Amino acid sequence: MSETTSESVWEAIRGRRSVGRVKSDPVSRKLVERLLDAANWAPSHHGTEPWRFVVLTGKGRSVLGEAYADIAAENAGSADAEQLASLRAKQAAKAFRAPVVIAAYVSPSAQPGISRAEEFAAAHAAVQNMLLAAHALGLGAIWRSGEPMYHARMKQAFGLAEHEEMVGLIYVGYPDMAIPEGRRKPVAAKTRWIGDM
Repeated sequence: MSETTSESVWEAIRGRRSVGRVKSDPVSRKLVERLLDAANWAPSHHGTEPWRFVVLTGKGRSVLGEAYADIAAENAGSADAEQLASLRAKQAAKAFRAPVVIAAYVSPSAQPGISRAEEFAAAHAAVQNMLLAAHALGLGAIWRSGEPMYHARMKQAFGLAEHEEMVGLIYVGYPDMAIPEGRRKPVAAKTRWIGDM
């Protein structure tokens, strides 16, 4: 690995931030495919490659919006018709916060000896690769989750099988906010060493 490549990897790792506000400007399919390709090179124990993606753009984002609205309506309690309509509209709008939304899910292998936890870890690593690639390409991205993402209605929206699970909704676009400076507690405070090093 060249020194330039090494430095760019470190810059992506240390410079990446969650970008919650992006412009409505379209992102090219070519750039989205580069994000997916980066995700596809995540580590995968036993080579199962359990990550899967659904890319939503344009009106396609309504698939997510309708799921958000349905889940919110289910939990609305005694809201009247006007309140319910307002709630549904507000929740559906969440899907349109970025020009591209990538739904990431895990499709765990049923092979004997494959750990379900490791399949989830691989899918999470794929999402991290995607976020790093977005940063390197000058895009803003944020990994969203929360209770609605784990709801059965969300699985239905994306056509997931019973054994599959959502792992993230990645909103992607061109940043429309100042990128905050990163802060981390020293890694020494989170590390134990065992051995002679």
